[in-house]
Amino acid sequence: MRTLDPQSLPQHVDRLYRAAWGLCGSREDAEDLVQETFARVLSRPRVLHGQDDLYYLMRVLRNTFLTSRRTAGRRPVTAATLEDVVTADPKPTGRPEHALEIQEVYAAIATLPEDFRMALVAVDVLGLSYREAARALRVREATITTRLFRARKLVVRGLEGQEEGTVARESAPAGESAAAGDSAAGGASSTAGGSAGGAGAAGERGL
Repeated sequence: MRTLDPQSLPQHVDRLYRAAWGLCGSREDAEDLVQETFARVLSRPRVLHGQDDLYYLMRVLRNTFLTSRRTAGRRPVTAATLEDVVTADPKPTGRPEHALEIQEVYAAIATLPEDFRMALVAVDVLGLSYREAARALRVREATITTRLFRARKLVVRGLEGQEEGTVARESAPAGESAAAGDSAAGGASSTAGGSAGGAGAAGERGL
């Protein structure tokens, strides 16, 4: 048994921020969630019964998130690989394209059913073991395994859907332009044909 050292909290900020982003789906809401979590933890001394700091903070983060959801009555939804999520800089600034990929991953995580999302965030984002995640979420380890497997499949499917949608959006203007060009060409031919016909008719009347 020991008391959580407040001075140790800064070393967990990045990982908790990534976890919060995965839960909320919004960077701004993630920042608010982490700040509220730390405020709760620092409000009074916290006694840890053989628990790892990160494991304990994950439980507080989860409870704070669920409380905020019940209070707000809604869950915000805003969106590489899952390995990128674990190791990524939570606020990438040097590589815009990488930042976009990370946002897409988190958006996909945010759309997961709550139980799947919690399991994925605990293991793939925070890096808890299956046993630690099961204890934090108060479920069996086998349940974590099942939820994590399904959550990963849904995230991959969601990312593939985003890519297909992007390709469709990028190709649509070209198709529309071609169609517009064909229409314009057809219209021009029709107009030209009509003009030629009119000129021919005028010539016949003149004769």
